[in-house]
Formats: sequence, structure tokens, C-alpha cells
Amino acid sequence: MSATRTDRPQAGLDIDTQRLMFGFFWWSGVWLLIGTLYGLLAATKLYWPEVFEHPWLSFGRIRPIHTNIALFGWSSFAAVGLALFVVSRTSKVDLALPQAARLGMWLWNAALVAAVISLSLGVSRGPQEYRELIWPIALVYGLGLAAIAASVIATVARRKTPEVYISNWYILGALCWMATLYTIAYLPFYQDGLGNIVIQGYFMHTVVGMWFTPLVLGILYYALPRMLSKPIYSYALGVLGFWTNMVFYTLIGAHHFIFSPVPWWLQTTAILFSVGMMVPVWSGTGNFFLTVRGSWSKVRRSYPLIFLLVGVWGYALASTQGTIEAFRSANIYWHFTNFTVGHSHLAMYGFVAFAIWGALYGLVPRITGRGPSAAAISLHFWLAFLGGSLYITAISIAGVLQGASWVAGESFIASVDAAAPMWLWRTVGGFMMVASHIVFFVNLWRMRPVRDEALLTGEGVPA
Repeated sequence: MSATRTDRPQAGLDIDTQRLMFGFFWWSGVWLLIGTLYGLLAATKLYWPEVFEHPWLSFGRIRPIHTNIALFGWSSFAAVGLALFVVSRTSKVDLALPQAARLGMWLWNAALVAAVISLSLGVSRGPQEYRELIWPIALVYGLGLAAIAASVIATVARRKTPEVYISNWYILGALCWMATLYTIAYLPFYQDGLGNIVIQGYFMHTVVGMWFTPLVLGILYYALPRMLSKPIYSYALGVLGFWTNMVFYTLIGAHHFIFSPVPWWLQTTAILFSVGMMVPVWSGTGNFFLTVRGSWSKVRRSYPLIFLLVGVWGYALASTQGTIEAFRSANIYWHFTNFTVGHSHLAMYGFVAFAIWGALYGLVPRITGRGPSAAAISLHFWLAFLGGSLYITAISIAGVLQGASWVAGESFIASVDAAAPMWLWRTVGGFMMVASHIVFFVNLWRMRPVRDEALLTGEGVPA
């Protein structure tokens, strides 16, 4: 898997900015390896609970470490690094306030290290998914987010184009919503009773839909046309997706608590708005595939494009599945079972991870001047695709079996016995996923910036 020189770096990116962007990518790879090792251990413990019997490696401690690293480590670092590149290129200016972005990167790293230590020691806010971190750690992460947002906003404000490109609508929207979400999640007067339950549903669902979804879609609206060398099919569909995503997604969190003491009208509202989510999902999906129309020969020759399009399909399938799961008739079978775990992995792995990988393989060589071989990217794709598919299929079947057992009134241990064989296949898929992440990390190293300063500055290379 030797490195190959690809496109020369883009003009207009100074050496420090290129290294800053690659710093985000590098740390995303580091946290991906750490996070997925914790995830693999959690999957293994479901089938062999006696593995590594230490309090700080108990399932209740390692799972929140896995989820927090996957969301706020790997996915956020990679997506933000790409977003910094996209806003700079589409605004036709150098990245503004790069030191603020660098500060944000180090604050995020500090928060994640503190998160791993505190969660390993059992210090958390309790079973509040994605909100387990105690407030001092969350504050450090929030300050990092603010620093990064300052850099992005300043870059767009200094743009040399009269319009704000659609990618930047989504990226700016994601930063604004994440700041809002994080603030609401830790407001002290929402931390008890049903109010806490409502905010929990709001946060754990909207952090995916209003942070990762617009951030990744913004990257796709730049990466896909750029890699195909053609314009996006419809700017209007992109705008429609932006506004309808903001309207519908912010009110669907309560569908995580159907048949709970949460007010019935709020549950029904969440179901209705879950149906409304089909508007931004399929307008965006259609826009991307209509952009590809007539260019399938390029797709067949490009694994980065294949990664991107698998990510688009993951977006469509995960979102449609979430809408179906919101209905009470489906929720009674699927929710609070392993099916929900399969659904979350379809979203964060099938959509977010694959789209990020495609953008990294397609855009990072333009920043650094070199990339991995096509065979290395192919190996990563097939390990991740087959491993992820096996994982998601196995854990989803386990959830169906669990739900059917519960509805039939069988004992809890009967549902465990029914799901247990699928947990073995989940672990097998997990091993393949971890192997793919190791390949990706090696590929990422192959894409590190070159040391030739003339090449790094893009001297003589058109933008």
C-alpha cells in the first residue's frame, strides 16, 4: 500500500493551514481506532461477558466511551476538518482565524481524554445517552466548538463571492445548531423528571440530525460535484432540504419515548414530523443521484465516489427506517431493542462514516499532494462495507427477535436466548470493521502533507 502522488495541492492554502486541516484528519483517525476498539470490546462482552473482568472495563463504562468517541471524536474531527477546507475553497479566501480552529482542535482532544478517564472511573451524569459527560468536560468541548465556529463564520464573512454556496449554508447551520443543542442539554433546570426525558430525546436524536447530517451534507454538496467535475443538479433542492430539515428534525426526538409518560400529543407530534422528514431526505438523495446521472463511468473507476454514494444511500435508508420506526405499530416491536442499535449504526456508519471517507479520499490528496493506492482504498471499502453490513443486519435481526419475544409476553431471558446467536455475528462484523479502520489509518498516513515547500504552497498550480 505505497503512497502515490495524485493531484497537486490546491493553490491558496498556506503550509500552516494545510497542516491544521490534516491535524483534524489525523486526530479523527486516532480517535476512530480508540473508539472502535472500545466498541469491539463492548460487542464481545455481550457474547462473552467474562472477558476482561475489571470495573473500568465493564460494559456500562466502555459503551459510553465508545459512543462519545465515535460521535465527538472520530466523526466530528473528520467532518470539521473537511468543513474548514470546503468553506475556504467555496469562499475563495484563506481560512480566517486558523489559530482559533487550532485551539478548538486541542480543546476537543483535551475534553475527549478527560471523558475517557472520567467514564472509565464511573464518573458520569448517569444513563443519558451522549450526555454522560460531566459539565466541566462538556464546557471544554463547547469552548472548542465556539473557537472552530469563529473560524468558519469569519471565513464565510470574508468571502469573495456575492452568494453563500449551499455547502456553507449547511455547515454554518450545523455549527449554530450544535451550540444550541449543547447549551440546552446542560441547562440545570431541565435535569429532573419528565423534562429531563424530553430533553434527552431531543438531544440524542437532534445531535445526529442537526449536527452530523447538515455538516456531512454540506461536505457532500462540495465533494460530489468537485469529484465529478460538474455542477450540482439543483441548487433549489439543496435549499429545500436545508429549510425542511431544520423545520422537521428539531421536533422528532420524542419518538424515542413512544408509550412513555411523555405527553401523548408530544409523541404524536414527533411521529408526524418524522414523516415530514422524508421531504429533506429524498430531496437531498434525489439531488445527489441526479447529479451523478450520466457519470456512472467515473463512479465505476473511483472508490472515493463509491464511498460517497454508499453514504448517500445510507442517509436515505437510515432516515426512512427511522420514520417507519417512529410509528406506534412498529415502535412497540423495535424500540428499546437491539434494532435501535442497528439503526444508529446505519446512520452513523452507513451514512456519516462512508460519506466522510469518500470525501477524505477525494479531497485530502488535493490538500497534501499525495494519497494511497487504489488497491488500499478498495481494501478499506470492502472490509468496511461487508463488516458494517454484517454488523447492522445481525444486530437488527436480534432486535426483531427481542421485540417479538417481548410482545408475546415471554420472559426476558427468553428474548436474550433468541438474540444471543446474532451477537456472535455482530462481533464478527465488528472485527472486520476494526480491520477496515486500521487500513484507513494507514491510508491516512499515506496522505500526510509532503515536505516539499514549493509543492505545499501550490506554486504555479491553478486553484
